[in-house]
Amino acid sequence: MTKTKYQLISDEIRSKILSNAYPKGSTIPSETQLQKEYDVSRHTVRQAIALLVNEGYLRKEKGAGTFVDDRYLSPTLEQKKQQKTIGVITTYVSDYIFPSIIRGIEQELRKDGYSLLLASTNNDLEQEAACLEQMLSQGVSGLIVEPTKSNTYNPNLSYYLSFKERGIPVVMINANYEELSLPTVCVDDTQAGFLATDYLLNHGHNHLGLLIKLDDLQGKYRMKGFIKAHEEWGKPFKGNYIWTYTTETKDRVIKQMLEELDQSEVTGLVCYNDEVAQVVMQELLAAGKRIPDDYSIIGNDDSFLSSSNGIQLTTLSHPKEALGETAAKKIIAASNGEKIENKVFQPQLIIRDSVKK
Repeated sequence: MTKTKYQLISDEIRSKILSNAYPKGSTIPSETQLQKEYDVSRHTVRQAIALLVNEGYLRKEKGAGTFVDDRYLSPTLEQKKQQKTIGVITTYVSDYIFPSIIRGIEQELRKDGYSLLLASTNNDLEQEAACLEQMLSQGVSGLIVEPTKSNTYNPNLSYYLSFKERGIPVVMINANYEELSLPTVCVDDTQAGFLATDYLLNHGHNHLGLLIKLDDLQGKYRMKGFIKAHEEWGKPFKGNYIWTYTTETKDRVIKQMLEELDQSEVTGLVCYNDEVAQVVMQELLAAGKRIPDDYSIIGNDDSFLSSSNGIQLTTLSHPKEALGETAAKKIIAASNGEKIENKVFQPQLIIRDSVKK
């Protein structure tokens, strides 16, 4: 159903309130200013304002203007606190390691009588903004978030300050926003990158490639571990053997890497995760290459993909359910007013068949 002009205007003003662009107690632009900004009639502007007043986002004071209000949080917030609802935002929901993480969160929340409100961003910043607005408007009593594009500037950071101002605790999982000081439950990704690289170097692979995702912080740290291992071994690596991709460029970069790999000296490849490692392995096998005789490959996350079929993939552990359980315990503690600290899990190398010994 197509929204009317006044509904679209109210949506935009509501977003500015939830993102703290219009803080509580501040005045919004006058009706005349809004008319000019949106090129609509005064009647349309008044409809938009009336809707937000009715919802509790605004209040009108005769002779003074229209002010940002927080009545929308009451009694909704108190109701939600009584219901003990925890919001969970992940980048994805139904694939890879995410079902296991969510299962760990849900099991732990259920033990303490909490319910879960789930949303996903598909690693898209606009979708993250919509998810955060949903959680704020629903009045959750705590929020667990996997950051979206955590290694890039995020225009949604102001939403997280809105949670803080409302006294709603936030716990990050898998990564964090380095600009914010929020408790985080994650894996030591630098160590993961180091262990994978060290294992290949220890098995005589002197020319290594790295296929890494760089719009997420995990990729930045895994690359750091790759470089650290080369430093400790006193061995150089070639910059043109590092292929970086983002959420949007993954398929194109993998195709480029496969074309360039055949002309390189690379015999060992460290991949960002098991998903891309499996894609690379299948493409190499289809091209007549042998794994691990021609190329040794290491993934990350010990997902079901690492051992689901064909060649069993050497990978790094990821606690998944335990990570979810830990995040849930921390958000419950924070919701009860307790101070919480970061938790960093140490990865373990899981040796299978994809590295030539």
